[in-house]
Formats: sequence, C-alpha cells, structure tokens
Amino acid sequence: MRTRSTPLLLGMAALLLAACSTTALSSAPESTPPVTVPPLPDPADAPEPVELDEPTVTPPVDETDETDETEDLDGVEDAADAEPTEEAEPTEETEPAASSDDADEIAAEEAADEPDLEEPDVQLVETVDPPLQPVGTGSGDETVRLQERLLELGFWVQSTDGQYGVTTRQAVMAFQKYLGLPADGVAGPDTVAYMSNLTEKPRGRADAGTLVEVDKTKQLLFFVIDGTTEWILNTSTGTEIPYERPNSNDPEIIERGSSITPVGLHQVNRQRPEGWWEGDLGEIYRPKYFIGGVAVHGSNSIPNYPASHGCVRVSVPAMDWIWDSELMPMNSPVWVHGEIPS
Repeated sequence: MRTRSTPLLLGMAALLLAACSTTALSSAPESTPPVTVPPLPDPADAPEPVELDEPTVTPPVDETDETDETEDLDGVEDAADAEPTEEAEPTEETEPAASSDDADEIAAEEAADEPDLEEPDVQLVETVDPPLQPVGTGSGDETVRLQERLLELGFWVQSTDGQYGVTTRQAVMAFQKYLGLPADGVAGPDTVAYMSNLTEKPRGRADAGTLVEVDKTKQLLFFVIDGTTEWILNTSTGTEIPYERPNSNDPEIIERGSSITPVGLHQVNRQRPEGWWEGDLGEIYRPKYFIGGVAVHGSNSIPNYPASHGCVRVSVPAMDWIWDSELMPMNSPVWVHGEIPS
C-alpha cells in the first residue's frame, strides 16, 4: 500500500515555518525614528575672531568730560589730581624761566614789524563859517580860503596864493581819498561841504613816535611827529602787477619785478639829495630809499590809484618840501601797511 507521506510532511513543514515567522515578528522590538546628525561646518566658512573691547571705567573723581579735540591751554592738571613728581635738577642745558623783563623784551621784538598804537589823539577843529564854496579847479579868493582850510586840516599845499596849482590839486585829492570820496582833485560841492563841516583833524594809524606812515589802502603818506599826525600827502604806491622791461640805463638788461611796495617797518638807509636821477626803471626825483630800491621820491605823475613799480610817489614840490623841512632824515622809520585798493 502506497502512502502520501511526502506531501504531508511538506505541508506540516510549511505550517511550522509560518508559525515561527509570526512569533519572530511579534517578539521583535518597536523601531525608533531615525536621528539626523547635522554635518560638521566647513572651517573655511567660520567667521573671523572678533576682539572685544575691554569695558571702560570712568573714575568718579571728576565728573567733567575731557575732550580729545582741544588741548588744555594751561597744559597741566589740577593740583589736587596731579601726581607728585620729583623736581628735576637744573642742568647747564636747561634754560631758566623767562622773567617779566624778558617777556616784555620778547613781546617788543615780536611787535617790531609795526609801531606802537595807542588811543587816537583826536585834534578838534572848528567848522568853516561861512562854508567853503565849490571852485572846481578855478583860482581866486575862494581858493585862498580852500588852501587855508587844507593846511588847517594837515593837507600840505605849497602856498595860499589862490592859484589852483599842482599842490592844491594834490591836497584836495588827498582829502578826498581820506574820506573815501571820488578822488578827482576837483573842489566840487560834496568835497567842500565835507571840508567845511569836519570837526576832527584827519590822522594816520600811528599814534606814538616820530615816523613816516604809508597807507597803501588809502594811498596816502602821513608824517607823524611825537605821536601826532602833522601832515598828509597824496601818494601812489606799487601796482603789484609783475613787470618786465629793459633797463633805462642799459637796454640789454631786462628788469623784472612785482611792483610791490613792501609792508612792514623800515627805515631810510640812503638818499640822493640833488635833482633827478635816472633809475633802472625811469627818472626819480631826490629819492629817500627805505628798503632795497624802494624809495619815497618826487614824480610828475601821482594819480589817484597805485601806479609805480613799488616806490612811493609824491609831487616834485612836495619832495622839495620834505628835504627842506628835514621831515625824513636818515634812519627815519617808515611804516608801510594796508592793501592797495582793488
């Protein structure tokens, strides 16, 4: 008798395997969610290290703020806050502190480029009654009154002869320059009105010493004697325009310069007493030099504007008067200041 043992055995084996699989699945532990680990940063992407400032501590000694933009003019701390220091012993190279006399001497040297200026010494004058009448450039009795008034105010004229000549025209022009009027040298209505009503004598800036003062701004020359302005002349200083021209004495030589009348305190250092002299840039009359080739000298052209190569021009009669009156001897101080009018 044949038996079917093999199929039976295979079926039983399949059942056993299924049972084992079920048991294994039921006994396995539950799975946990996956953990994501971030990648390590790239060292090249790391930020550069930052150095932190140390906290500042304000000492409670002084509540006032110190500024870094300005310095303490005294240059020292308060005595209560300053740390004691040992006093340094003087050596041969250590200069002693300047005394008050030394300080005065230093201050005097620093101020040597201009004279001492004190409170103005005002000189009062009476008004003219009856008032002056405009004469234009005419001559006559009214011109005599005009000339007398000019002299009273300190504007030099050669004489009170009633002739409206060179020195009268120059004096009128100087008066007009002083007051800022149109300087045409003509005694018109405005000019004589101001001249009649003036109550203070015109003066320069210098109010001490005896010197010659050249005001480039006003284009005037003042003679100051013992601190008082005694006389005023019309003048014309340097144009301050560079020049280049042949030498008047040797045309092969080319003269170049700036036409500047140098500001500062100078003194007369040489002079030519007689007549006209042929200078390198033209004729000059009886010059009195005060710095290099710059001089006060006579000229036939003294306009109402700067016109020279640097010298200080006055009229020929005025230059004779300066010599005859000895108003500008050797070593006389000459103070030049201001800027030429534009």
